[in-house]
Amino acid sequence: MDALRLIAQESVKTEIPQFNIGDTIRIGVNIREGDKERIQNFEGTVIARKGSGVAETFTVRRVSYGVGVERVFPIHSPNVKEVTVIRRGKVRRAKLYYLRNRVGKAAKVKEQIK
Repeated sequence: MDALRLIAQESVKTEIPQFNIGDTIRIGVNIREGDKERIQNFEGTVIARKGSGVAETFTVRRVSYGVGVERVFPIHSPNVKEVTVIRRGKVRRAKLYYLRNRVGKAAKVKEQIK
């Protein structure tokens, strides 16, 4: 069990910025196509965070060409190259699954003003 913990500690990233539910973020994801690699950005609203430690994941939702797209990213994955916070959201829920049923302006999250 200690060997698993040691491996887990080595793979934990330390340079991930703080982001919460409702924030709009841009994730740079490493995409492999054959023998080539490139970084593709995915920008959207964080609707959920699950797990802890190495197994922690977050779900990002955006609307692309009128279709809702959700992706789940492991925070400590080597394929997640960068995470940038675009804007902070003001929400009162831990999971924003209700945004799936909203369309247009009703699906917006208010911005947090500091």
